[in-house]
Amino acid sequence: MQAWRVHRNGEPSEVMRLEETDRPTPGDGQVTVEVLAANINFPDALLCRGQYQVRPPLPFTPGVEICGRTEDGRRVLATPALPDGGFAQYVVADEAALLPAPEALDDAEAAALHIGYQTGWFGLHRRAHLKAGETLLVHAAAGGVGSAAVQLGKAAGATVIGVVGGPEKARTAAALGCDLVIDRRTEDIVAAVKQFTGGRGADVVYDPVGGDAYAKSVKCIAFEGRVVVVGFASGVIPTPALNHALVKNYSVLGLHWGLYNTKDPQAVRDCHAELTRLAAEGVIKPLISERVAMEQAAAAVQRVADGTSTGRIVVLPSGAAR
Repeated sequence: MQAWRVHRNGEPSEVMRLEETDRPTPGDGQVTVEVLAANINFPDALLCRGQYQVRPPLPFTPGVEICGRTEDGRRVLATPALPDGGFAQYVVADEAALLPAPEALDDAEAAALHIGYQTGWFGLHRRAHLKAGETLLVHAAAGGVGSAAVQLGKAAGATVIGVVGGPEKARTAAALGCDLVIDRRTEDIVAAVKQFTGGRGADVVYDPVGGDAYAKSVKCIAFEGRVVVVGFASGVIPTPALNHALVKNYSVLGLHWGLYNTKDPQAVRDCHAELTRLAAEGVIKPLISERVAMEQAAAAVQRVADGTSTGRIVVLPSGAAR
């Protein structure tokens, strides 16, 4: 079968190579899954660079979530077992962790549902307890993780402020339903949030960026606000000033969604049922900006690594991209 393999760490476009390799062999409790679509996540870039918290042995195949078909014909969502990731024709995955692909979504949309929307749902509801009528500030609102949080925030009845970088991403965030869009390149985030909220600030901040985004967030957080730390796409891990959190009465909440797979797998299944319902009602729908063929995967992962993409880029089998 064909699979993209990484033999040394570095930039995705430089270290990913499309090769012929054997199909991975399922172990106990695992099944073989044919890949119908593989979503690109920022962790795929970090895996290539050797900067992710999980470092699979070299060589490995990136690709942490797919929509696929089992040998008995089920259409499923899966997180492939590394080092044999999803940028391949076949993967193996734990049978117990397979989830039914929502009928309301096509293969590419389904492949982009699991990690991003689960992260958003757990971050906004399980960790931050977002309420209807509150103001939610989402950084990187036009990206894959951010766009999911925007849709989930609107579904929860929140007023959503989206922060983006550049006019194209601003248009994307507006189309997603953001009540206010702030272009961080040309506007003052803190001033804009305070003006929009009448000086109160944002009740919940969803931050997959870190660095300066976090620093600006705590300057415009509301009384008893909650900052959900999702990741550090900026490459800068902030150092929170706890005295500032004390003086302003806000909470900093960490979210490592992957832990729920081992700590509380039933919560993951319950969340999937809720996301499936929302997808069926048309309330959420993954924003797919590009559907690329297998041969274009390395360049696509590089675009995600560089932060130039909007929404999700999904890798489809050769001949299926459109």
